[in-house]
Amino acid sequence: MSDDDLGGFAPPPFNAEGALVQLRRSLRDLKLAERGNAFELRGKRVVELLPDDGAIVVRVARKLALTPDWDKSTVRSATEQRKVIDEVRKRLERWEREE
Repeated sequence: MSDDDLGGFAPPPFNAEGALVQLRRSLRDLKLAERGNAFELRGKRVVELLPDDGAIVVRVARKLALTPDWDKSTVRSATEQRKVIDEVRKRLERWEREE
């Protein structure tokens, strides 16, 4: 996409450190307990955040379990960051309905 397609403005570069801080805050706002680089719901690990050379690797549990299977994604933009939070929110709602 050229600068002309964006009205002459380029999107700001992705700041992985700032995004990691925002992701952690958003996950705490969803009532998840922070334990190191992971977040738990009722003592079960549901999200892991791992910094990775200008990006963030995110692992989200497929189901609420003591030893979950993980879906892995890499956050390299603000759009991907919002998608991760939305996906975690959807899964939390689904897990609440299932119990």
